[in-house]
Amino acid sequence: MPQIKSQIKRVKITTAENLRNAAKKTKVKNVIKKYNAAITAKETAKAEALLQDVMSVVESAYLDGIYKRNTASRKISELSKKLSDLKKAE
Repeated sequence: MPQIKSQIKRVKITTAENLRNAAKKTKVKNVIKKYNAAITAKETAKAEALLQDVMSVVESAYLDGIYKRNTASRKISELSKKLSDLKKAE
């Protein structure tokens, strides 16, 4: 444990930030799971609605510094491709 006052404060702040970032990552994962469930169930309308939510949450995570730009873009691109493949299959 740190003995210096400023380092004690940094530990508290870092712990709070880690909890906040973990919660945001969990939110992204949960939204993606719902989207993937809609894709596997072949519910196009529901998947289209969820894609907007996924894009919003991933973009928010990028803006908060949780994901880098390419990671966020890759996730959105992969999920969009799944929806377009589902539409083509119908």
